Amino acid sequence: MVTTMEKEMSMDNAIKEDILRDYFEAFSNKVVAIDAYNAIYQFLASIRGPDGLQLTDGEGRITSHLSGLLYRNVNFLSLGIQPVYVFDGKPPSLKTAEIERRKQIKKDATVKYEKAISEGNMQDARKYAQQTTSMKDGMVKESKEFLTYFGIPYIEAPSEGEATAAHLTNTGQAYASASQDYDSILCGAKKLVRNFTSSGRRKIPNRNTYIDVLPEIIETQKTLDAIQMTREELIDAGILIGTDFNPNGFERIGPKTAMKLIKQHKRLEDIPQIQEQLGEIEYEKIRQIFLNPEVADVDEIIFKEVDYDGILNYLVKERSFSEDRIQSTLNRLKKALERKSQNLDQWF
Repeated sequence: MVTTMEKEMSMDNAIKEDILRDYFEAFSNKVVAIDAYNAIYQFLASIRGPDGLQLTDGEGRITSHLSGLLYRNVNFLSLGIQPVYVFDGKPPSLKTAEIERRKQIKKDATVKYEKAISEGNMQDARKYAQQTTSMKDGMVKESKEFLTYFGIPYIEAPSEGEATAAHLTNTGQAYASASQDYDSILCGAKKLVRNFTSSGRRKIPNRNTYIDVLPEIIETQKTLDAIQMTREELIDAGILIGTDFNPNGFERIGPKTAMKLIKQHKRLEDIPQIQEQLGEIEYEKIRQIFLNPEVADVDEIIFKEVDYDGILNYLVKERSFSEDRIQSTLNRLKKALERKSQNLDQWF
């Protein structure tokens, strides 16, 4: 199964590279700080077989995350993009309720997956299987080890990864932060790139239709100017709607109402109709998680040479990947980097 899926991914990524090249030009020769957990989770959720099961090696160990990191980083490096992955540390204590909520969703999805399998409904099986996605023991360590073969640096954040990624955009060490999570904006990222690690073709749920998913760049200050709000006000609007730290939000308040209330009253404490609910949450602590998050201070981000033999040996000998597929992919990367080096030499 691994070989078949590798073949499909290799072909799919070749197509993606042609389609997305123009969209990624904006990131060429720039450092992009990637929310590592967010990216790996996407790989684990999307890279699966027809039955919804993740890819595995000869010993039954999951390899979907390694496939995603392989093909996506080959594309990044081939286009001159410099990715740095930021891994989560210890989550804030206020995130406990959200973590438990996610665990329950996975449990419910597991029951639905097993029911779909028993009924032979493979479309629903794949859908529910994706909802059961979780990071297993060892996957983070494997991902970090694999990144070192690419010469790609990674950072261990003390708390939320997207906060440190956002911090790097403010120190000038990264051009943008990449995540699907809008919390990056609340954390102060100058630029947020969505669909950076998941761009390409995506199937619409419950329909045999595919759409092209392209990178989306959100410039925080331009967005704030457009909606005529400050970052502090946007954080308060986020708290009204619901964040990872108060997942239920406030009753009967959606995005439009939240923005209307904050524009009218400026801050949570001055909205009369929410005062009772406001007293039930630690809103000031939530504010500070976004305004003054715990981040890693990085002296220097260092990129190293690609260890082609290391990648080949690890994937083929240790994780049961097809040698032909991996060699072909690495040759493509090597040629792309050689072309870039030759073009650079012409300037000197």
